[in-house]
Amino acid sequence: MDPQRLRTVVVTRYVTPLREGGSVPAIVEADDEGMYVIKWRGAGQGPKALIAELVAGEIGRAAGLPVPEIVLIELDPDLARTEPDVEIQDLIRASAGLNVALDYLPGAITFDPVVFQPDALLASQIVWFDAFVTNVDRTARNTNMLIWHRQLRLIDHGAALYFHHSWAQYLERSKDAFPMIRDHVLLPFATALDEAHEHMLARITPDVIRHIVALIPDALLRGDATFSSAAEYRSAYAEYLLRRLESPHLFFTEVKRARSVLV
Repeated sequence: MDPQRLRTVVVTRYVTPLREGGSVPAIVEADDEGMYVIKWRGAGQGPKALIAELVAGEIGRAAGLPVPEIVLIELDPDLARTEPDVEIQDLIRASAGLNVALDYLPGAITFDPVVFQPDALLASQIVWFDAFVTNVDRTARNTNMLIWHRQLRLIDHGAALYFHHSWAQYLERSKDAFPMIRDHVLLPFATALDEAHEHMLARITPDVIRHIVALIPDALLRGDATFSSAAEYRSAYAEYLLRRLESPHLFFTEVKRARSVLV
């Protein structure tokens, strides 16, 4: 799947909060009559969680992984008046303007590895992907995967790319091995790692990385004194990811080491 331009929609109706997540995402309806799960810019991790959601999610989609459509979504703070919870009212008002949302999957259920076992190649691709984007949130405790129409879907990538919470020596850290991959819920099923490695490198090219990073809107690239402009800020994401894509792929070596321990 080639990366596409993100669509922008406008919230027309606030439906209900999803209180399972720490940032209390919510289901909303938009002006295209679609339903979305909105991720709030005004939540605890702020715009960086939305950037991670967008960039990691679009990398997954470019690689052909089952990530729901990601959209930019405009929010009118006046919608807070329909929500009785004062805390959520404040969250809506703090998130006025541009946010990020995922296509809502009605009827989806939480992934359970006892009930649903993905095939080896898909499991291996997902493990590779999460190691590449340093996603700490795909464990047995918090799988961040859904089963929808008997197929796996990957959601919630706001905890990925955690390097951006501190920009000190970020280029050196781009080669980090990511030992936390040992806790990945799909690692026991990831028995086609070499094939997955070839597939992912063929799909996630430098041009794909540059295209995806270019999708980050200026509205999310504000408030970090490290950078003097949105362009400089955006460039730092590209530099980090492009270096991580270069050989040697220490994150993949770590994936294979972690998998070998399970055997």
